[in-house]
Formats: sequence, structure tokens, C-alpha cells
Amino acid sequence: MHLVETDGVQKYQKMAFILKKGENVGMDQEKLMELFGSVFNDVAGSVAIMMSYLGDQTGVYRAMDKLGSASVASIAKEAGVNERYLLEWLSSNAGRGYVTYDEDSGEFSLSPEQAAVFAREEEPTCIQGLIQGVVGQFVKEDVAVDVFRTGRGRPWGEHHECCFCGTERFFRPAYAGHLLSEWIPALEGVEAKLKAGAKVADIGCGLGTSSLLMAEQFPNSTIHAYDFHGPSIEEAKRRASEKGLTNLEFFVSDAASVSREGYDLACIFDAWHDMGDPVGVAEAIKESLADDGTFMVVEPMALDGLKNNLENNPGAAMFYGFGTLVCVPASKAQPVGLGLGPQAGPKKLLELLSEAGFENVSLATQTDSNLVLQASN
Repeated sequence: MHLVETDGVQKYQKMAFILKKGENVGMDQEKLMELFGSVFNDVAGSVAIMMSYLGDQTGVYRAMDKLGSASVASIAKEAGVNERYLLEWLSSNAGRGYVTYDEDSGEFSLSPEQAAVFAREEEPTCIQGLIQGVVGQFVKEDVAVDVFRTGRGRPWGEHHECCFCGTERFFRPAYAGHLLSEWIPALEGVEAKLKAGAKVADIGCGLGTSSLLMAEQFPNSTIHAYDFHGPSIEEAKRRASEKGLTNLEFFVSDAASVSREGYDLACIFDAWHDMGDPVGVAEAIKESLADDGTFMVVEPMALDGLKNNLENNPGAAMFYGFGTLVCVPASKAQPVGLGLGPQAGPKKLLELLSEAGFENVSLATQTDSNLVLQASN
């Protein structure tokens, strides 16, 4: 089997063990080899995902970032892991370009770019949350197969805890980088209200990242955060307590049961598409707003139309995958079960907001990772 590099995709030119004489008649052998090589790389990547998860959970990447260039023994001691297993792990990572190996010294290191992706939680490029979320799906693969086969819904609480933690870690950098500096300022008149003192509802808050950010930035405002997943709310309360925030309160509640408080701002971050009845939820939120209140919906970046998404949205395939495993099953587990999915696109999202009775709807802004929509009465 001969292996060559073409446009970054490993292509297999000789595969006697697969392409026997007389077989695959009518196939384009070049396309077959290209597809096989692409899938092979995906399989290799899935192994690399597991390696990355091990390095994150055991602190190896963080140890390497701390030490700089170091021997296997030094890294093993710093991270508290087995030296022989670590050598194999480092070799696998080096093969994928995730760590750097120096043949002369026999030492391994992280470049600044590698550290930003694998070791530094505060960097917006840290990928570990997404990796954790993927691993959580493999842990319960039998459930995923059953849901896919039967068509039943899958409640949020039926996922492995990696799903909750991974989701929060994945979205946290975008919220930290954009919520306060771009998304809220893009909403008409909202930032001034929050600075002066407003009432805010953060619906589907999960572990509370968005709620904490708003509570810290706008101490004159009161934040009510809602989520139907009790364990997530408990963790969010713990984090708020650690920060000593007194203007933030958490509630276990589904989105349609948000109290009619006359909120100046209601928001849903990357969760509206997970809801069984997004229109019904939006209708309930409309009733909970003050007369001049604003509803902000933040959704994963998506374009209008499947073909457009596949050709022009780099994250589409991944989000359609999470839609298959998490988002659509979560929606189908709830009343109505619309199954919107995370790649509905701005046109569909705006249509649903209008269907809920909002008179003014628009795309306020967007980033590489998210769409930000606003709706008001």
C-alpha cells in the first residue's frame, strides 16, 4: 500500500486487499481512493480526539505548557501520570502535530499555538470543550443508536455529564469574547438599560456562563437565570456563590414557564433550537417582557439552505452531527417536538420569531461562531 499526500488528504494508490481484480466495476477509482483516504484520516482523527481528552483530563497539556521543552520523565512527574503510557501518548500527539518532538534532545514541548488550542482554558481557541462533548457521545453510544433507530426523543438529562461540561466549555470562549463587547451593544438601546439597572431573564442558562458575565458587567441590573436541568442549576449557583454575586438568582424551570416579571431583556443562548416548541417559548417570553423589552436569541452560525450550508459554512457538518445526536432528540423529547436543529439559518429563525407575534425582528449581528437575533413588540 503506497501512501502519498495530495492537497492535505492522504490518498491510497495501491490497495490490493480491497481492490481485487474485477471488483468495484463502474467505480471511479480515483474518487474511491480519495474518499477512503479522507475517511481514514477521520478515523485517525477520532483516535487523536481520545488522546486529546486524556491529555486534558489528566493535566498533561497544562503540565507541558508550564514546563516548556521537557523529557518524558519530567512531564510524567509534573502531571502525575505513567511514564511509559505518556511516551506512547506523546508520540501519537506528535504524529498529529498536537505536540512538538525534538529529536536531538529527545524532549517534547508545546508551541504557543499548540498551547492555545490544547492547554490554555482562557484562550478563545481552546478546543477541549468541544472534544469533551464528542467523547461524551461515544460514552453512551448505545443510547445514541437506540434513539436514532427508534426515533424517540432524548431528554437533556439522559446524556453523559461530559455533554453538559463540554457544551459549556465549548461556548464559553464565544460568550466571553463577544457577549459584552459585541452582542449586547448591537441590540437597540439595551446596553444603556443594563448599565442603569434592568431586569434580565437568561433562559436555558445551563451552567450559567452567560448569566455570570452579565451579572458581573452590570451590577445595577438583576439577572434571573432559568434552566430545566436541576444539576446544571446547582453548579451554576455554586459558581455564582464563589464570585459573591448578589444580583443573580437561579431557578429550575422550563422555558415556557418563565415568570411574567416585565423583563427589559430576555435571552436564550444556543438553546432555542433545542426546545420542543420554540414558537410557544417565544410567545411566553413575549408576555414576560416589559412593553419596550427586547428578546435576544443567540444561535450557532448557520446559513440559509442545506446546499449553501454545506458549501459555505465550515462548521455545518459538525453541527448537523450534534443536531443528530443532541439537539433534535432533545426537541423531540419535549411537547410539540419541532426538531428545529442547530442549522436552521437566519431566515427560518426570523420567521419563527414573527410567528410568535413579535412585530420587530432582525439579525442584530453575527460572528464566525454565532447569529444574534433581536425581537421586540
